[in-house]
Amino acid sequence: MRREDADLTRATAHTRMTCSHGHGCAKSAGRSGWLDADLLSALACGALLLAGVLAPRLGANDTVARVLLWASCAAGGWRVAIRSLQQLLRLKLDVDLLMLVAAIGAGIINQWTEGAVLLFLFALSHGLENLASERARHAIRALGTLTPTTARVIRGGEESDIAVDALRVGDLVRIKPAERVAVDGELLDGETTVDQSPITGESVPVHKSPGSLVFAGTLNGDGVITVRTTKLASETTMARMIRLVEESQSAKGTVQRMTERFTAVYTPIVLGGVPVLIAVMVLAFRMDFADAFLRAMAVLVGASPCALAISTPSAMLAGIAQAARSGVLIKGGMHLESLGTIRAIAFDKTGTITRGRPEVQQVIGLGTASEQEVIAVAASLNRNSSHPLALAISRRAARDAAGDATGDGRAATAVASHEVDGVRALPGRGIEGFADGTRIAVVGPRALGRDGLPTASTALLRQIADLESAAHTVSVVTRAAEVIGVIAMSDQVRPDVREILARLKALGISRLVLLTGDNRTVAARVAEPLGVDEIRAELLPEDKIAEVRRLLGEWQSVAMVGDGVNDAPALAMATVGVAMGASGTDVALEAADIALMADDLSKLPFAVGLSRRARSIVRQNVAISMAVVAMLIPFAAVGVVPLSAAVVLHEGSTVVVAFNALRLLRYRERSI
Repeated sequence: MRREDADLTRATAHTRMTCSHGHGCAKSAGRSGWLDADLLSALACGALLLAGVLAPRLGANDTVARVLLWASCAAGGWRVAIRSLQQLLRLKLDVDLLMLVAAIGAGIINQWTEGAVLLFLFALSHGLENLASERARHAIRALGTLTPTTARVIRGGEESDIAVDALRVGDLVRIKPAERVAVDGELLDGETTVDQSPITGESVPVHKSPGSLVFAGTLNGDGVITVRTTKLASETTMARMIRLVEESQSAKGTVQRMTERFTAVYTPIVLGGVPVLIAVMVLAFRMDFADAFLRAMAVLVGASPCALAISTPSAMLAGIAQAARSGVLIKGGMHLESLGTIRAIAFDKTGTITRGRPEVQQVIGLGTASEQEVIAVAASLNRNSSHPLALAISRRAARDAAGDATGDGRAATAVASHEVDGVRALPGRGIEGFADGTRIAVVGPRALGRDGLPTASTALLRQIADLESAAHTVSVVTRAAEVIGVIAMSDQVRPDVREILARLKALGISRLVLLTGDNRTVAARVAEPLGVDEIRAELLPEDKIAEVRRLLGEWQSVAMVGDGVNDAPALAMATVGVAMGASGTDVALEAADIALMADDLSKLPFAVGLSRRARSIVRQNVAISMAVVAMLIPFAAVGVVPLSAAVVLHEGSTVVVAFNALRLLRYRERSI
């Protein structure tokens, strides 16, 4: 087994990525992103800039103000200077160098405030990119913590704990109740239920019996099981998920911004053009060198892309601020801009389209038992259980006891009358106990007729089949030798989902796809009334990421919306990953680019509309900034625009671009 693959299964796994601007920004696992040098430079630059601007108004002389502005430029520019030197040593000219020269040019003509503002904005943009990259690394480390580092192996009839990395295919591993499964393998002995939500996203634990497959990183329920290892630690489903997230995020980090293509040509032209212009004016037009230099500086000021540099980040920051006000966390301007290009959206089902929490939908009392009695018996057995179905029953019993269901107090009497002892789990089947010496149990339908439990009549089996075909999970309540009732539970679709999907369609989203690990029947019953265009069911994480790849091939720009660990690879692979914030797992939140923090899916159309407005404003800003540059360069070169006017027009275009970007702070989604 390769060492690097084994390392991916541990909590210390980390990504090997570079920032989107091409500079290495690796940090140790324990270092906080807020300690990024660019952010510290930007904060220092901004503070000194503010002090320098306010100093004359507070009575300080011009020398103090100038020194503060010099210090501001130094604080904001030292990182830019280092990067520019590094690029020059590689014989590359980029926007860092042009920004540095523009700032120096501003200083030469005594416009230190302009130079400090430019360096502040540029340092801030680099710092935010580095912070986003550091946040993304946490997804890999969080995934690694889900898989145990040791396993209880049976060799030669004896049990011993060994490192997961040392396991071989065919090894027998014993997993006790409430332990995480350490391997991918086949269950040989025992029965249990397993919480597979980290892998498949299923809303309730899945029954496992001999012959069933189990996955590393999933949570064992109440049974002791023995599993035969079928995959090495480096090839488990969870390990593959880790690699998928890493590879997907690394691919995102290598995508070069569109502006780099422009600056790769623009920067050397401007830098080379200024001395050529001076030479031409001195030699060809017999101008005094000082006059030629001042005119060339006017051209440099006019050509420096200050307005262009802030045209995108100013709009993106305003858009991100407005999104945050509305409960949408966007991790960077690149993701806000990318969301505006989306043509297709894939949704996970459980916890995204649905609430991710089963609730009792129907209670059927059989024989002389009432619905209230059935719930009371089931709740008394499940009083101390944390199983999702048990919690659903307890919530229903609490509502009944409070009079929510009947309003006459009978439910409260029923609950109080059931004092149960001898409660124990029936691994993989349910739970049992004794009330006044009588055996009571809550079990799955397939447990009937076993372990002394009553058998099911043909009519009861038909009733259970009807409930299950309606996408309900069924629990059967027994007392002594009879079945006294049936409880049907299911996850519920979030309110207004159909309207939300319609709003997305109205915004120009062409394809809405449901991706789920649940079976096709459940997926179809949930999705068909909502107006989705496509349903893909029974998917493992690698299947979901394959579906995202397929959609990317067809639609080029795809968003993925999910909340679970199993969604993380698909979230990372999509053009934009969107996580449900309040209910989403830490891994999903870290792998995603956008989080809906209040678990409010209705904010997704808002975010899409905001991103499209932001893209429109960016295009306007670029057009304004480039138009001013295109005007100033020739007019400054021929002397029509003097240096002072060039500075005023240049600063004016920057102000116009900034105010245009601030319009995003008033964005509201249009009703359909």
